[in-house]
Amino acid sequence: MRLLLVTDAWEPQVNGVVVTLRNTIACLERWGHEVSVLSPEGLATVPMPTYPEIPLAVFPGRAVARRFREVDPEAVHIATEGPLGVAARAHCLANSIAFTTAYHTCFPEYVKARSGIPLAWTYAWLRRFHRPSSAVLVGTDAIRGLLEQRGFARVAAWSRGVDLELFRPGPERFEECPRPVFTYVGRVAVEKDLPAFLRLDLPGTKLVVGDGPARAELQRRFPSAVFVGARAGPELASFYRRSDIFVFPSRTDTFGLVLLEAMASGVPVAALPVRGPIDVVKDPSAGVLNEDLREAALAALLLDRGEVRRYAERFSWERCTRQFASHLVPARGAHAAFDARTEPEGRPVR
Repeated sequence: MRLLLVTDAWEPQVNGVVVTLRNTIACLERWGHEVSVLSPEGLATVPMPTYPEIPLAVFPGRAVARRFREVDPEAVHIATEGPLGVAARAHCLANSIAFTTAYHTCFPEYVKARSGIPLAWTYAWLRRFHRPSSAVLVGTDAIRGLLEQRGFARVAAWSRGVDLELFRPGPERFEECPRPVFTYVGRVAVEKDLPAFLRLDLPGTKLVVGDGPARAELQRRFPSAVFVGARAGPELASFYRRSDIFVFPSRTDTFGLVLLEAMASGVPVAALPVRGPIDVVKDPSAGVLNEDLREAALAALLLDRGEVRRYAERFSWERCTRQFASHLVPARGAHAAFDARTEPEGRPVR
């Protein structure tokens, strides 16, 4: 299979979309498929308003058409609804090319938090964007239900995985700061509602691993918290492993890969019982979900780290990639089943 994957979110960004796409591509390529990525890399870009770390392609229509000609894809997946996604969608519709899309981010909620634009307006635009898609892939049942209630059609499941080799338990703990250490990992932005975590009356230390537009203000407001900036790879895994509890205050995530990374490291999760956590932390041995985030964080201290890790081992990128591939359609045959998804051994991708 020759797949063209179009995404406005790409390296060097560190977020759930990029991690998901990177791991999905790695699995597909191991199975012998050819994946070409069309991202802002190499194109003229401007910083995203209110989030300058994210570059957005400027008038990418010609570049998109050229890349389609070069790749001549057998399947197309549009991962994001940014300028590249819009241009790729337009090209596909103009040339009768079938494609799938994904809903990675609660974009309407983020837009409302940053600008006050009503949810209904943004959902209407997104519904129109995804309407021609052969399948709109989502990470959880809760998000699937949300989109279907909003009038989206052909919504399909595409779960997530975790690198169980990189993120693993270990005996070491933080020695340089008072324990217990309650850690948040992720984007430091208004939609993550970090104040809900940072204002909690908790013993020990609150640690924030990540960067974003709200970091400077939050450091000023919460001087007792420790902000270390973005981390990746083994260094990030070490921050997880040395923590006592992972606290996730967000109400707007579609999944929350960081939840899996924490649990794979043996770190219990404390989160709110909202979409994302309710679909990821389904076993009470792995985390505590409570509207009182302080109670959740303190109760999670009692969980067994070995049980937390065992729960995380249920998730694999291979399983998620099979799920992703099962929804792809031939580029020249809308809504038909794709019949070339096999691993090298000849097993069908289920």
